[in-house]
Amino acid sequence: MPTVRLAGTVRGEKDPNREIRARLLYQLFSKGWDIYNSNGDQRVTLANIEEKIIESEAFVFTPGATLEDLFKAVSVFVGYQTLDRNLAGKPTVLLNSDGSWTPLFSLLSHLRKLGTVKQNHAEYLLLAETPEAVIELLENAREKGLPDVGREKSGSTAGPSFETPVPADYEGSVCVFCSASIEDPAYLHDGYELGRMLAENRLGCVSGAGNSGIMGEVVRGSVDAGGWTGGSNVPHIIELEGLPEGLSSFWLRPDIYTRMEVMIQRSEGFVIFPGGSGTVQELLALMIFKHQGSDLMKGKPVVVFNRLDASGVRFWDPLIELLEPWCKAGEFVVVNELEEIIPAVRSQMVKV
Repeated sequence: MPTVRLAGTVRGEKDPNREIRARLLYQLFSKGWDIYNSNGDQRVTLANIEEKIIESEAFVFTPGATLEDLFKAVSVFVGYQTLDRNLAGKPTVLLNSDGSWTPLFSLLSHLRKLGTVKQNHAEYLLLAETPEAVIELLENAREKGLPDVGREKSGSTAGPSFETPVPADYEGSVCVFCSASIEDPAYLHDGYELGRMLAENRLGCVSGAGNSGIMGEVVRGSVDAGGWTGGSNVPHIIELEGLPEGLSSFWLRPDIYTRMEVMIQRSEGFVIFPGGSGTVQELLALMIFKHQGSDLMKGKPVVVFNRLDASGVRFWDPLIELLEPWCKAGEFVVVNELEEIIPAVRSQMVKV
C-alpha cells in the first residue's frame, strides 16, 4: 500500500479541526493508504526531515497550519524546485478548509510576480477544501505525475569540504539568505555591495554557496574585498547552480536541511535578503529555533532587508504579515535600506 505522511498537530479534544482530521483519516484508510503520523505527535527536525521524506510516498497537510507546518510545506516545495530525487513523483496536498494556508499562497504568488519563484506553486502544493478532494488530488497526481520544474543540471559536481579559520580579528560571521535565481541588475548590485560591506567591517560572509543570482554576488563582493567567506551546499543543487570561486571554507552536506543547520551553526547573525521560497524556508527555520530556545540561535540577530522593488512594493511585506501571528517584537528586525543592514546586525550580535 502507498504511504502518506500526515502533517499537523492534534491540539486536544476541543481542537476545532479534530473532526475534519478524522474524516480525512477515514478517507485515506478507506482508499488504501497507510498513514504516518496519524496522531500528529511525531517531531520533525532538520536532522531527520529528509529521512521522513524518503519513507513517504505522498504528503498531506491538515488545517490549522502552524509555523512548523508552514516550514515543512515550503521545504517540500523547495525540494521540488531543486530536483530532490527523494521527492520525485510524490504529491503534496494541503487541506485548506479553514483558510490557514491562504497567507502562504499569497506570499508565494507575490514572490512569483517579483521573479524569485519561477514555478507555479499551486501546481506542486495542491489545495483542497474537503477530505474527499484530498483523495482525488492525491490519486490524480500519482497517476499523472508532477509538472516539470523547467531546470536542467549543468553537470558540475561537488568537491570535498575544506576549512580555513575565520580571522582572529573578525567580530563574527553573518549568514546571508537570498535568491540564487534573480537576474535583476539592481538586486545583484545590492548583493555584491553587501558582501563588500561585510568584508570591510571584518565580518565573515556565510552563504548557501551558490554561484548564481544574489547568492553568487554576495560571495563575489566579499571575496573581491578580501573577506572571509564560508558556504554550504548539496550535490544536486551544485549541479544546478555551480559553486562560487574564492570560498574560504566549504561544507558539503547531503541535503538542504543539514546544509541549513551548518550555516546556522557557523554564523553569529543573519540577513534575510530578497529571495524566493528557499529564503522563506530559512527564515521560518530561524524563527522556529528561536521559539524552541535552541542554542543554535542564542544571541543571534535576524535582520530582514525589506527592499523597495522598482514596482513600488516592499519585497518582504507579505512575509512579515505571515509571521505576525507567531513572532514577537524583536525576534527579527526590519530595515528598508541597504546601508542599515550592517549597523542593525552589529548592534545586536554577540561578539565571538
